[in-house]
Amino acid sequence: MGVIFVFALLPSRYTPQAAGSRQPVSVQILVLGDIGRSPRMQYHAISVAKHGGHVDLIGYNESSLHPDLSNSANVRVRALAPPPAALRTKSLPFLVTGPLKVLWQVGTLIWMLAYQAPAAKWLLVQNPPSIPTLAIAMLVSILRNTQLVIDWHNYGWTILAGTKGPNHPFVEISKVYECVMGQVAPTVNITVTAAMAAQLKEEPYKVTAPIVTLHDRPAAIFKPVKAPSERRAFLERLPETKDVAASIMSGHMKLLVSSTSWTPDEDFSLFLDALVRYAEMEAEHPILAIITGRGPQKAHYEEQIKLLQTQGKLPNIQILTAWLSMEDYAALLSCADLGICLHMSSSGVDLPMKVVDMFGAGLPVAAYSKYASFGELVKENENGCGFETSSELAAILVRLCSSSGADELRRLRIGAEKEGSLRWDEEWDRVLAPLFGLSS
Repeated sequence: MGVIFVFALLPSRYTPQAAGSRQPVSVQILVLGDIGRSPRMQYHAISVAKHGGHVDLIGYNESSLHPDLSNSANVRVRALAPPPAALRTKSLPFLVTGPLKVLWQVGTLIWMLAYQAPAAKWLLVQNPPSIPTLAIAMLVSILRNTQLVIDWHNYGWTILAGTKGPNHPFVEISKVYECVMGQVAPTVNITVTAAMAAQLKEEPYKVTAPIVTLHDRPAAIFKPVKAPSERRAFLERLPETKDVAASIMSGHMKLLVSSTSWTPDEDFSLFLDALVRYAEMEAEHPILAIITGRGPQKAHYEEQIKLLQTQGKLPNIQILTAWLSMEDYAALLSCADLGICLHMSSSGVDLPMKVVDMFGAGLPVAAYSKYASFGELVKENENGCGFETSSELAAILVRLCSSSGADELRRLRIGAEKEGSLRWDEEWDRVLAPLFGLSS
């Protein structure tokens, strides 16, 4: 009752636009996470703005954003206040910090959605995280006459099960909550795969609101390298590659790239073990592996890498971690020989955005493949290769990084460029522009 009373006191300037208004379409886009590490939601904002819509992009503003956001007069980034450091520490048990963090998020979300950001025709919410995002978004959408759209990237409860264990009491609570919210909250649902769309219609989700599938597609910033001179110039400029640029350009050293948020759904020990196996096979070419990104397990894996190097288990192999700007990351992908993806889908029906970006840059991939939706993106022996074990990945590396594998790698690169040729703008204009009432 108290929350409803507070909403009743909303100033009139926050009321939605009157029916028949000719003002531009307005959209709130909510990310309960770092906006800079949510490329799909940034792309949504850019697409709405390109069509003349007004966007309030809401989330934690912790890292650099896509350059098109900074250049758009139609997008306003509204930063959420992050939880206090005491709620983000691991020194206190999750049973204590978890509920307190949720309460903090409830307060900041209500303040932002109901008071700081003007009312909009549409509220587009990233899921996960689902707690407390979906409940607050539903409440705001009802009281402000806003159409709620959920963009399902994955399921929050399956991610929680992966970090806390399937028997943790919060996992079942999260599952029930997410299923109920999916049934009652949205006007429209968006999914990243057709497999997820089909699953949402079944038990235990039983979503009845309309569902559309919008596959991730690369943004314009990801593109194949145009000429060898362009590749050389970048490799000679980037600190991580400048000392070996000549060796990479000659084909003597192979450049591998992976990106990660350093979370438990990506087991990088599998990649490290594959590189150890590659070294043991006395493979033909040395490797430089660059792993980009930030996240909670980065220090853990950096220690593993250091230990393997100290033990002499990685001869002729360099492994570097890096944090790059969007522009440099896109250029690095276009200059690499092979992309590596360790994404292990907690739900079995999501897809890794990083592979989409790699294809946009014309980079073939070796990707973990043991989940149902894998084939919606990676076509075996057309644009990449799948693996489930470190020995299978090592065999792929030996084959593709050898002189005899040059023709296969070239064929996979052609396939990657073909898959990446369908761009985000084309897919978004076809699927979502009509939904939001924007001209395609």
